[in-house]
Amino acid sequence: GQGVDEPLSATGFRQADAAGLFLSNVKFTHVFSSDLLRAKQTAAAILGKNKFCRDLEIKYDARLRERKYGVAEGRPLADLKAMAKDAGEQCPSFTPSGGETLDEVRERARDFFEFLCQLAVELEQKEHGSVGAPGRSSATSGEHFVFPWVNHCSEAEPSSEGSGSSAILDANILVVSHGAYMRNWIGYFVSDLNCTLPVNFTKSQLSSVSPNTGVSHFVIKLGNGNSLKPEITCVCLNQDSHL
Repeated sequence: GQGVDEPLSATGFRQADAAGLFLSNVKFTHVFSSDLLRAKQTAAAILGKNKFCRDLEIKYDARLRERKYGVAEGRPLADLKAMAKDAGEQCPSFTPSGGETLDEVRERARDFFEFLCQLAVELEQKEHGSVGAPGRSSATSGEHFVFPWVNHCSEAEPSSEGSGSSAILDANILVVSHGAYMRNWIGYFVSDLNCTLPVNFTKSQLSSVSPNTGVSHFVIKLGNGNSLKPEITCVCLNQDSHL
């Protein structure tokens, strides 16, 4: 939850370093992290291993915090499950006293995602407004977008070929957050924004919580600079081959 702001454990640091090595060939244009310590340390470890953007500023955002669990925070998961059972509810949808509902978490995720879309639109507008400045697409060399999970996931990869560079906003954004929060964010992508999922994807995969430092990759296309109608493709979800 939010109320217990513990640092990473020794295992957590090893996992964060492994994620950093896994993503070391990916050049990010922006990095956002939850402002909780465990997420901050994870983001720092990932950038620390990166070949291209080790000095990129990490921006911390409270909208990326884990779901607030109220009276259940700092207690074992078994206690939360017992509370849900006593209330006659299923654990994932149960809201302990003082906690956030799933709708409230999703609203935070929606607000942050719309902020990212607007950021990308403004970035593109700024670049096109600079006379003689090369577009990001033409300046991007292949090694900057070497995603290491191509052989493990769907074939949907970012590309400006055949679609015109104006249709692609080349921001490559790393977001470091938390399991329950990200499950709600992905649910928002699928149910509200009709995200395209990899072939043979199951509902159980969609509802599962990411392992620590699991990596999910989404390609977001904002046609004609329209941040209100994103076209979203899930390339991979909760990838953990680095662990």
